[in-house]
Amino acid sequence: MTTTITEPPYHHLLSNQPISQKSLLNLLTTNCNTSLHLLKQTHALILKTNHFQDHYISGTLIKSYANRYFNTFDTFIQVFNQVPSPNVFVWNAVIKACLDYDKLSLGLFYYSKMVCSGTKGNKFTYPMLFKACMNEKCVELGVMIHCHVVKHGFMEDGYVKSAGIQMYSSFERLKEARMILDYGESDVVCNNAMIDGYLKCGDTESAKVLFASMVTKNVASWNVIVTGLGRCGMIEEAREYFDEMPDRDEISWSAIIDVYNKNGHYKEALEIFRAMQSEKVKAKKFVLSSVALACANVGSLEQGKWIHDYARRNGIELDGVLGTALLDMYAKLGRLDLAWDVFESMKRKEISSWNAMIGGLAMHGRAKDAIDLLLQMEKERVKPDEITFVGILNACAHGGLVNIGFQYFNRMIELHLIEPTVHHYGCLVDILGRAGQLAEAEELISIMPMTPSPAVWGALLSACRVHGNTEMGERIGKILIELDPQNGGRYALLSNIYAKAGRWEDVDRLRVLMKEKGVKTSTGRSSIDLDGIVHEFKIGEGDHPRAREIYAMVEEMIGKLELEGYIPKTSEVLFDIEENEKETTLWRHSEKLAIAFGLISTTPGTPIRVTKNLRMCEDCHSAIKLISRVYERDIIVRDRLRFHHFRNGKCSCKDFW
Repeated sequence: MTTTITEPPYHHLLSNQPISQKSLLNLLTTNCNTSLHLLKQTHALILKTNHFQDHYISGTLIKSYANRYFNTFDTFIQVFNQVPSPNVFVWNAVIKACLDYDKLSLGLFYYSKMVCSGTKGNKFTYPMLFKACMNEKCVELGVMIHCHVVKHGFMEDGYVKSAGIQMYSSFERLKEARMILDYGESDVVCNNAMIDGYLKCGDTESAKVLFASMVTKNVASWNVIVTGLGRCGMIEEAREYFDEMPDRDEISWSAIIDVYNKNGHYKEALEIFRAMQSEKVKAKKFVLSSVALACANVGSLEQGKWIHDYARRNGIELDGVLGTALLDMYAKLGRLDLAWDVFESMKRKEISSWNAMIGGLAMHGRAKDAIDLLLQMEKERVKPDEITFVGILNACAHGGLVNIGFQYFNRMIELHLIEPTVHHYGCLVDILGRAGQLAEAEELISIMPMTPSPAVWGALLSACRVHGNTEMGERIGKILIELDPQNGGRYALLSNIYAKAGRWEDVDRLRVLMKEKGVKTSTGRSSIDLDGIVHEFKIGEGDHPRAREIYAMVEEMIGKLELEGYIPKTSEVLFDIEENEKETTLWRHSEKLAIAFGLISTTPGTPIRVTKNLRMCEDCHSAIKLISRVYERDIIVRDRLRFHHFRNGKCSCKDFW
């Protein structure tokens, strides 16, 4: 057996042979990318061979220490401080390193020192400075750097121009951005930056005019306008541009899928993905992540499993982007077991991965498991963030854990030094409200260190509805409608409180007010996925091809449930109509229609999974508990707030939601 001894890259330390600049640069840019130990040895070699004075070597050494994976921020600063008379390459290296570590102010400080030293920037200096000013929201400094660009003659460089356009657009100073574009010749990249700037500022007409005037349009230009129009809510126009594209790449398909997702058109997003597949375009992780989001929102488990399997078949790693999207999808589709499998299989978990898993457990009412996962994070020295604790507090709210919720709120502040936001206080209000401690919840709102958001008041109003506190509900509802006058959900909650109390005149008054203000409420919709096809129902649905069979099953369900002692909760109906009409209205709720369709379309014993866009009403909750027992079916319903697993006449939420 022969053993091969590989000569270490720092073997010149062991001999008197000279080492070249090229060899050292090669070591720094290749071998030192993954090993801090090797980087330190190479650093020692550079010092021993007196190559540190070479600015290209010292600058590249700074870049190597700036690797976020090594977490050596202090080291590259120390290296820079030892460089004699740094040139522009070295200054650029330290400025970029600071920006890569999100130390934007420090990067800008080093630029000011560079200017004071008499060193002029080059075409690589200014794009990153423009970006830093943009992220720091520092207009004055951005204008100063623009002056330096003009002074040093870099105004016609394409990358400098496009970065300047992006910066001014981020400040909504489109006049200055256009001035940069019109200075000399502009390439496609600059035009794309300007179009994107117009669209981000809502000036869609200027964006379309500029796009139409472009002599040369590459795929990126089309992608920019499709994405931007979608961001402005102009879905149909975005689709028209997409359909007109002479060529499409994977980013093009991802862009239009995102347009539909961000505007809540998840079924259309899935249809686009199917069209993409029919054109044999290979999907990558970003498209798959977007499709996973669509699957989660329409309740398409089979399509979601296909996405996961596609990633496996094509060797696509479940990284922080795709892995998190898949586990979040499975959690929202009611398959915590599959979500956990994905979470466990991820080699490198991002903080977003932990947060998604905690959020999924919270949604399913698994408060103890969510807390255990936080403790595991702490044990593995993964630093939680503010989103982590929103998930933990939500879990406590759904689990009725008042004292524990407040304990973890304090733990967040004292142990993890995370400053509470309005979202955390909203969770505390929700915890108290769900537990029926309405006075305590209102008192907490009064002593919050920030202005309570509509969501905070909304949590208390929802609790007033659940616990039947009409007096407080009316008071809070009026505050909320004044704060959030165009949100139809606020009116619906207050209307429900009035209806439960039999105050029909107040219900009518609210309806008149909504009509005057042009406020509309969201229509309740429920979807069910059968064999990869998503069927959607809304209240009183009559357009479905099997509508007659569905309503026949509804009648059968009514008869069987009445034999079990079911009494409709007619207080859930927001109309002053006859009692028998109220009962009929309740049985036309979208989730009941979806379950009826599930019963006639699947074999006995098969679980039925339904996704609803609004909170389930109490009558549907009571009825579905009985349906699960009478028809011996597991029924899983995800509403706007959480999951309900119905089995043998009981619900996993224990009637606490």
